[in-house]
Amino acid sequence: MKDNPLWFALLTRSNFEQTVYSRISKKKIDAFLPTTRKLSKRKDRKLMIEIPLFPGYVFVKSTRAPADQLPILKTLGAVRLLGNSAGPVPVPEHQIESLKLLTSVAQDLITGRIIDLKKGDPVIILEGPMAGLKGEFFEYRGRGRVIIKVDLLNRYAGVETDSDNVERIPDLLS
Repeated sequence: MKDNPLWFALLTRSNFEQTVYSRISKKKIDAFLPTTRKLSKRKDRKLMIEIPLFPGYVFVKSTRAPADQLPILKTLGAVRLLGNSAGPVPVPEHQIESLKLLTSVAQDLITGRIIDLKKGDPVIILEGPMAGLKGEFFEYRGRGRVIIKVDLLNRYAGVETDSDNVERIPDLLS
């Protein structure tokens, strides 16, 4: 009698998740690499990139039989199946199904900071030539840009910057 296949978490070498996933899939073994999208800032541009939801892990379906797990472990970049002294520990099927549902529905979600600012909120600029400058949030400009009202020599000036570079200063009195 053959064991029922179960899902296992496979530890991979750093940044080898996609390689391991592709090679295991080519071996006709069920594999799942949950990913999410992230805005990546380069010096000259911004890109939307896909990154693993769990860096360093790929989920694979296999039986508990060592002969069935060997092709998985022989894959370039695969390290080991997660487990304990008794052997690899399976991931419950419902958790994998939940991850599949989450990643299919939320594929357009972007990981990272989401700021919800109201006019007058105290903010600080985190990066760029004006890093450390404090002011008040004034308005959203669109395309990820915001206007910050800054007090300079008792005069107010509007500074436009990326919304990623701005963080709300928490209220100290609350």
